[in-house]
Amino acid sequence: MSRVSVLIVNWNGRSNLKDCLDSLLRQYFTDFEVILLDNGSTDNSVDFVRENYPWVKIIRSERNLGFAKGNNEALKYAKSEYIATLNNDVEVDSNWLERLVLSMDRYPEAGFCASKMLNYYNHELIDRAGDYYTIAGTAVMNGSNEKDSKNFNNEKYIFGACAGAALYKLEMIEKIGFFDEDFFLLFEDVDLDFRAQLFGYKCIYVPTAVAYHKGGGSIKKISNLGLYYGCRNLEYVYIKNFPTSLLYFYLIFHLIFDFISFLNALFCLNLNIFLSAKLDVVRCLPELITKRREIQKRRKVSNLYVNSILLKDWFLPLLKRHFFHFYYKICNFVGRNVK
Repeated sequence: MSRVSVLIVNWNGRSNLKDCLDSLLRQYFTDFEVILLDNGSTDNSVDFVRENYPWVKIIRSERNLGFAKGNNEALKYAKSEYIATLNNDVEVDSNWLERLVLSMDRYPEAGFCASKMLNYYNHELIDRAGDYYTIAGTAVMNGSNEKDSKNFNNEKYIFGACAGAALYKLEMIEKIGFFDEDFFLLFEDVDLDFRAQLFGYKCIYVPTAVAYHKGGGSIKKISNLGLYYGCRNLEYVYIKNFPTSLLYFYLIFHLIFDFISFLNALFCLNLNIFLSAKLDVVRCLPELITKRREIQKRRKVSNLYVNSILLKDWFLPLLKRHFFHFYYKICNFVGRNVK
């Protein structure tokens, strides 16, 4: 039995798989297996992997299960101590897996690890260095589009990990569950991050575990669906996981953020998608509240701890930036329509 099972969910990712799988071939750490769940691809992805990477275990689905359920299905074939999730549009350094495993071994209180993810096309730019979660009930990619520097070179606790290149303890997954399949795609990893924190598992950011992310390969093909699931699933995470007393205290920030998102949808001509996503949240409220009760009933940490891991110095700069963004959009709109 391998010590690590690497799960890759693929949907028409033939053009990305070579870089991804070749980088796994170059790993210094070799005690791992690779399980690829193919989501009904029509671009010969499966034939390509079978012919060129016979050591990859392939699980085929006749339809697109999405990222969350795809990983859950792949997990059924994994029995390793650690579970790594890897996007098909990610290439990893040769010591990526070794560094994650060493860090996990070093921190017994940790349940999962986040990689340093760099822009595939410009290695000087951070794609993300772990994730934060804000008092407004939104996820923030740490360091996104910033220049890589010593500020991102310290191993530390962080709120969560992007599932595009992460390592999880199977023991943790067995206790709290893996991805919520209702998410389909987007924010399922943030939901897992939050549940893990509520159950007392910490996340370690490992800067020496470097991955290069091409970014948005599958999402770009279904951009409207991506917008829909992003708007909907953001609320799913918030409703399921945010502790009640903190929710009351910080609710105003979430409402302001939703209003900003509404304005953005209005001026970007995708209001119908935004409203559809939010209405579907309302329709699913009974089920979400049931999940929330179970999570909050079983959580192990205090409200004080949860409050300590929420990002608080992010919201006002965002508000200021969006204010000027919409100010210029309104000016342009008036300029075009008022003669």
